[in-house]
Parts: sequence; structure tokens; C-alpha cells
Amino acid sequence: MGSMEDLRVTGCTRCPKLVDCRSQIVNGTGPEDADVLFVGEGPGAQEDEQGEPFVGRSGSVLDDQLRIVGLDRETVRITNCVRCRPPENRDPTDEELENCREYLETEIDRLDPEVIVTLGKVPSEHLLGRSVAVTKEAGSVENVRIGGTPYRLLICVHPAATLYDRSQEATFEETIERAADLAGADGSESGQTRLDGF
Repeated sequence: MGSMEDLRVTGCTRCPKLVDCRSQIVNGTGPEDADVLFVGEGPGAQEDEQGEPFVGRSGSVLDDQLRIVGLDRETVRITNCVRCRPPENRDPTDEELENCREYLETEIDRLDPEVIVTLGKVPSEHLLGRSVAVTKEAGSVENVRIGGTPYRLLICVHPAATLYDRSQEATFEETIERAADLAGADGSESGQTRLDGF
């Protein structure tokens, strides 16, 4: 087993526009054996400044909800589809997503999480390889192959959505609760029945 350092990307120059815009590469944080992996889109201004994913307002929303369901930030892993901040916080391009994909797949492979939670449209579509109506599909679990290995993927609205649209709060809360269930369920009976009743 390699160390956390192996999952750190340093000095990548695959996306010239992102190299120009970033102040640093923002790598995933959290333990290497976390049961839950959250995947966001890419770093924003605060993440770029601090070098950690989800440290801005949406990070606080995520942290609060994790605590409520009995997960805490120290026990989960949080990463992004692209590790460099896109200019003006625009969506990453397909090419940028592709350039960074290998890093994400390496991280997923190393982690072997019980569940991958995609936060918002970009990561959901990137890992499922299809278009996703996040608001409608939030809370649903899909089986997906990543690098040839099957994983359970839980679609979630982006935590920032709850800041702009209060009706998204309940969806976000239920989905994070479901992530906690999946992480703890390990296919046990009680876990299964609770999931069916979601």
C-alpha cells in the first residue's frame, strides 16, 4: 500500500488554461481507507487559496450535514473531478475532465470506497457517462464501473444548491443520510431494508 503522498498530484501541466488560473493544485483530503468518497466538480476561489476541497460556504454545509448523520470530515474522503480552479469558476471542459480523470481513477482505486457520492451535475455525469437530472435523481444509487471495478455511486445535489434553493435542503440531507447508511450497511439486512424504504 502506498502512502497518501502517492495520491497527491504535484506539478501537472496538462491543462494550460487551468495552470494559468490556479495558485495551487487542490488534492483530495481524508483517509485512504475511507468508506465514503465525495466527488465535487473542481476547486473554487477559497479552495484554490487554501489547497483543500470544499472549504468555502458549501464546505460548511457539507460538514454540518456529515456531523448530523454521524460521519465527520475526518472519516470521509473528499476530492474533485478536476484539481485546479477553472477561470471564473466556469465548468471544467470535457478535455479538462479527461486530463484529470486518471488521477481520480487512481484515487478511487486506492480507496475502494463503499460508496462514491457525486456532488452536483458535473461529477455525476462524468462518472456515470450520461446526462443526469440531479434534482430529480438525487438519492438514487447506481452501479458503475470505474477502471473496470464496480462501485456504488450515489447521486447528490451540490451542497451549494441548498444555499440558493431551500427546497433542496431536504434532498441533500436525505442523500447524505443515505450515504452514511451505505457506508455502514455492508450489505447487512437492516441496511438493505432501510435503503429500500428510502
